[in-house]
Amino acid sequence: MSDVTRARNGRPVRHWRRAVVGLAALLAAAAVADAVAGATARGMGGAVLSAVTAAVLSAAVGFHAWWTRSHGHAPPTSDTGARPPLPAERQAGPAGTGEAAEAGAGAMSGVTVLWRMRTTVKDEPGSLAALCTALAAHRVDILSLQTHPLAEGTVDEFLLRAPEELSAAEISRSVSDAGGSETWIERGDAHDLVDAPTRVLGLATRTALDAAELPLALRQLLGRCTIRSLPATAPGSGRVQEGAPVEGALEGTVMRLRAPEGATITVERPYLPFTPTEFARARALVELDTRLGPRIPRSQDILTLPEGNDIAVRRADAGDLRAAKAMHDRCSARTLSMRYHGPVGDADRYLKHLLSPRFGRTLAAQTTSGRLVGLGHLLWDGDETEIALLVEDDWQRRGVGSELLRRLVAMAGDAGCANVYVVTQSSNTGMVAAMRALGLPLDYQIEEGTLVITARLDAVAAHRAEGAEGLRKGR
Repeated sequence: MSDVTRARNGRPVRHWRRAVVGLAALLAAAAVADAVAGATARGMGGAVLSAVTAAVLSAAVGFHAWWTRSHGHAPPTSDTGARPPLPAERQAGPAGTGEAAEAGAGAMSGVTVLWRMRTTVKDEPGSLAALCTALAAHRVDILSLQTHPLAEGTVDEFLLRAPEELSAAEISRSVSDAGGSETWIERGDAHDLVDAPTRVLGLATRTALDAAELPLALRQLLGRCTIRSLPATAPGSGRVQEGAPVEGALEGTVMRLRAPEGATITVERPYLPFTPTEFARARALVELDTRLGPRIPRSQDILTLPEGNDIAVRRADAGDLRAAKAMHDRCSARTLSMRYHGPVGDADRYLKHLLSPRFGRTLAAQTTSGRLVGLGHLLWDGDETEIALLVEDDWQRRGVGSELLRRLVAMAGDAGCANVYVVTQSSNTGMVAAMRALGLPLDYQIEEGTLVITARLDAVAAHRAEGAEGLRKGR
């Protein structure tokens, strides 16, 4: 094994020639000392002999030191050729030493942002390549690409990672110069990094577990859009309303889908026309929901109120219609007026719609004896979200309404809603206090005695996202 190999493996390097020379020097010194001692015994002067001995030993030590410096452990000043020297940019040292290190640090510190972009290109060879070349010229990385074939041309949907200093207008202009038309672009986020098949499968799973997830699944599938459900019959009249055809209908920025029980789901996205691929995906989700029928998760939480009573909070649906009607009958006219903002007629006309998971989610507060004492509704109102509460008179001011409200707001946040609102009367101090207790930014609007309180959830979501990012980076 060579000296270089042994040194690389961490073993000490020992030279046999160096050891022989050192031993010879010591033996010579010992021989001289012995001769001096014999001479002393024959009567020579002690001072002279001591001087000679010192001179011989000093010469031996000096020779050993010279040999060690010339053939010792220190590496030679010139390269031995045992291994090539590292390039300058790979040599160890403080960051930023040398031009190569500065260039590397600059590249690592670059900040990028995500963009979602959709553009239409001609259906001919080379059109997509020209688009990709134009993006590459601006150091834009294409993370994912989906194609939506049309009768004329192809719609290409990109997820891009671009330098922070590159604006949406600059990206759109380069795409237009490369042959793209009808370009649409907006900021993306981490959720867009999930590929389309995985996202669709996840949305299908959520829809299969909970019928109330269908509008949310459609919204996440299609982006920012307005979704409205139209029942098959007009409430209270029994008159059949015009619905969508069984196979659905696609008209540019509007699609109509046949929902269960003959209802119609209308989806509108004015800023971007739907493609046939998006229509097929949405129709498949609605068909899955139809085949599975009404369903909600069957679980409940037992809560102990401040006064010691236990109540159960669970999801409710149309199966609770009779119990909900009985609770309405026990409520006073003033309580019902606070909830419905006016005279209340037949409660069945409201409850059947409110308890349907097709239009939102409902939470029920139930005593240990099984009696409903409170209902909370989270209603999908187009692209907005409304919260409505009703608590039986004998159970008011006990924390039931606040608990229902807190859980409904959490549901809205998990569903990605930017805000929620409640409509009540300005004299309803209990609702106002419950909304304030949420600790969220609130907006108030009063019109003719009707109070609309909007809680903004986007600020809370952004704060949570910043906290999660800080934890991820170890700050």
